[in-house]
Amino acid sequence: MNRSRIADISLLLVAMMWGSTFLIVQHAVRVLPPMAFNSVRFLGAALLLALIITVFYRSQWKQISGKMLLHACLLGLFLFIGYAFQTAGLLYTTTSNAGFITGLSVVLVPFLSYVLLKHAISRFTWLSALLAASGLYLLTFTGAGMSLNKGDLLVFVCAIGFALHIGYTGVYAGRYPSLVLAALQMAVVGILSLVASAWTEQVGNTSEMIDKLTKPDVLWALAISIGPTSAFAFWIQTVCQKYTSPSRVAIIYAMEPVFAAITGILFAGERLTFIGGIGCLCILAGMMIAELKSAPQKVK
Repeated sequence: MNRSRIADISLLLVAMMWGSTFLIVQHAVRVLPPMAFNSVRFLGAALLLALIITVFYRSQWKQISGKMLLHACLLGLFLFIGYAFQTAGLLYTTTSNAGFITGLSVVLVPFLSYVLLKHAISRFTWLSALLAASGLYLLTFTGAGMSLNKGDLLVFVCAIGFALHIGYTGVYAGRYPSLVLAALQMAVVGILSLVASAWTEQVGNTSEMIDKLTKPDVLWALAISIGPTSAFAFWIQTVCQKYTSPSRVAIIYAMEPVFAAITGILFAGERLTFIGGIGCLCILAGMMIAELKSAPQKVK
């Protein structure tokens, strides 16, 4: 099995982790406000990666340069925009709208890949992206139609943020040590989330904050979010984007809501409609076409 296939399978595992833990995080942010949760999540992830580097890969600290710091800050900013605007948008729009519009990054990434990496947009890439976007629509709205509101513009900014993060990770992943680059990104997202939380959220005094952090739902969600779905997930993404195209990453990540739907059915008593099932199949078909046919090509 070549490195490209291993990378795609690893990214599918990341999408599975994100989708299958959505319910756990959703319960946690009902106790601890989202930006406060993200500040603890990403600062914790940064510290975890820093500990791994210090213990096992200490020489990588010496490879940090001014350019690397600048590029890590840029990636962290894009990632923060994705999470922050998604959270803000959810105050004014529905979960269905937010889920679908966030998924539009699947369509945006091929354009970024063309501009940043000069990857040709093949007919298979377009077919994969359109299948995934159509599947997201069917899975999210289950035939009910889409009603736009003022929060949707905020969520669209979130989609642009995630698309930019995937696109620019494709640019920088091969230039720097993956572990350090991921750790620096996590630190930037954590710091920006902390500032956003202080500015927009009410978390109470120190004792109230400690009380919220020690709630079982929050502790469990943070344990999962700091390690598997933040530190290791973005480390995996940074490594894997050396061997696969941003367009394929975006299409593989479109599987996240599919795994979220499966988790909801198994553990939250949710039901998947017939149209939603077709949506899942469309996303799966798009991912398979991307895997089998859409190998990146340089523009001549």
